[in-house]
Formats: sequence, C-alpha cells, structure tokens
Amino acid sequence: MTLSMHQASIPILSRTLSNLIAILKKGEAHAEAKGFDPTVLINSRLYPDMFPLSKQIQIASDVSRRGVARLAGSEAPAMEDTETTFPELIDRLQKSIDYLTAFTPEQINGSETKDVQVPIGRGESITMQGWPFLQFFVLPNVYFHVTTTYDILRHNGVEVGKRDFLGNPN
Repeated sequence: MTLSMHQASIPILSRTLSNLIAILKKGEAHAEAKGFDPTVLINSRLYPDMFPLSKQIQIASDVSRRGVARLAGSEAPAMEDTETTFPELIDRLQKSIDYLTAFTPEQINGSETKDVQVPIGRGESITMQGWPFLQFFVLPNVYFHVTTTYDILRHNGVEVGKRDFLGNPN
C-alpha cells in the first residue's frame, strides 16, 4: 500500500485538531460545572517557563496550516493570536481544519522531495524535503502542542483520557 502526502497530512492533522476541539469543550464544561472563570484554564501552564494553554493551541493551529501550505507551495493566511476564550480558541481550530480540508490531493501529492523553507527564528531558516518536513517537523510539533494542551487541562482536573486524545476510531 502506498501512502500519499495528502493522506499522510490532511486527515491526520484535521482529526488531531478536531480531537483538540472536543478536549477544549470538556475544559470549558469543567470550568462551568465547577463555577470558576474559564480563563484560569486558558492561562494555565505546566511550568512557569512554558507557554499557556492558549498559546499551545495557537501554535498547533499555525504549524498545521503553515506546514500544509508550504507543502502545497502556498502561504497560509495569518491568524492573530488574540483568542482569550474557549469559543475563540475553538473557532480558530475550526478555521484551521476548514483551511486544511480545502486542499486537494493534487495540491499536496508529489511534495515528498520538494524543498521546503522552514523558519527557525531570528530570520533564519533551514531547507528540508517535503516528506521529512511533514514526518519530523510538522506532525511531531502538532502532537507536542496538542499533548501539552491535554496535559494542562488534565493537570487542572478536567476529566479527559486517552480516548479523548485519540478521538473516535471511525
């Protein structure tokens, strides 16, 4: 069986962001049920030098959109990092999913060996081929920030489990 670049990116990223939406909804419901301000969760972090939950979501969204756009040879539209509520964060993720799922296989397939410029900060970038870029940069980054979001919520008492992270198997 052969796996195309489209199959290795769009369904995986959109499902992961969809699962993150479900996790965020549980976080919002938890704050409501316990009677505390939801921004407590949105501003929570696992350690003082780590980004808060809101930034984790923004990064997962950005890496997904920008990664696929680079594979397609396009530029992802910018999103302002201004979300301060669960509905705003959920809306950002939904917009990211909509953006991802608008790409056709023809736009992504064949990018396995395409050179992709990857910004690494301070105006610097590295060049990677498409498949290693997806496999070793995009997917691990997205999983890291989604996992960190999950961990922040779980650490704060939100009842989420492995099934929430993995989503519905169908």
